[in-house]
Amino acid sequence: MKNLIVVSVAFICMCVSAFKVADYPGTEISNGIVQAKLYLPDSKTGYYRGKRFDWAGVIHSLEYKGHSYFGKWNQAPYDPELHDAIMGPVEEFVALDFDEVKPGDTFVKIGVGTLVKPDDKKYAFATNYKLENGGKWTVKKGKDQVAFTHELKDKSGYGYVYTKTVRLVPGKPGLVLEHNLKNTGTKAIATSTYNHNFFMIDNERSNENIRIVFPFDVSGEGSGFGSIINAKGKQLTYAREVKPGDQVFSSGLTGFGTSAKDYDIRIENTKSRAGVRITCDKPLEKLVYWACPTTSCPEPYIRIAAEPGKEVSWKVNYEFYTL
Repeated sequence: MKNLIVVSVAFICMCVSAFKVADYPGTEISNGIVQAKLYLPDSKTGYYRGKRFDWAGVIHSLEYKGHSYFGKWNQAPYDPELHDAIMGPVEEFVALDFDEVKPGDTFVKIGVGTLVKPDDKKYAFATNYKLENGGKWTVKKGKDQVAFTHELKDKSGYGYVYTKTVRLVPGKPGLVLEHNLKNTGTKAIATSTYNHNFFMIDNERSNENIRIVFPFDVSGEGSGFGSIINAKGKQLTYAREVKPGDQVFSSGLTGFGTSAKDYDIRIENTKSRAGVRITCDKPLEKLVYWACPTTSCPEPYIRIAAEPGKEVSWKVNYEFYTL
């Protein structure tokens, strides 16, 4: 009888666990070389419902040649509306007209929707702004790609059709994020966007085994620079492991030029000998760096703009490799 009870409890736990996983809509893609798992946007059951990042393209697992690249880096208790309860090469668009609108009025974040400005405080990405209009999401799933389309019309005059395709490159260890933003409103769209790059290569913590490589001589100032992390030549390297409570942040690494060729960043785990190269067809506007104990993140910004009736497209490429 005791054994029967133990087995029954174990079975119930397995069912509950499976149910929890199934709660979050998702899909898998593969090109036979790279395998990736994604969460899909959903305002009621989606894994990520925060108001900071674009809801499209949340990759919680990616593997190449036995190496893993993404995972749950955030050690805080999970909350779907937490601003950074998210994984993968996730992107954020700078809010449109936030400073201009009055408290109680709305502002727009591409890839999220229309949000309410609660007071006269400055924009804060950790604030859980009320979502007034989430727009319409459409997802088209394929064997090696997923296309996300977000349509939004706002009373302020902003309107867009934003399409983001997460695509694995046929026959190669590559991932491409293809973007197209069509301005369907009456107001011009001009903003910045960046990728936070929450990489966790083989779950290596932020320490001496992780290095960030650029095609230019890089300089950086900010919290932890010169003590925990050093900028020397074309690399950022750690002097020691990043520990809980440490602050590692630079609001602007320098050294890059005006050509898209400088948007060429490598993150490498020298211990497991795995890396990723990140490139884009747009020049860098700004290059932020942030790290915590579990992830090291170069955050490259680009500038985008589209007049009413016009559109803008760009690509971010990820090439996975071994050292």
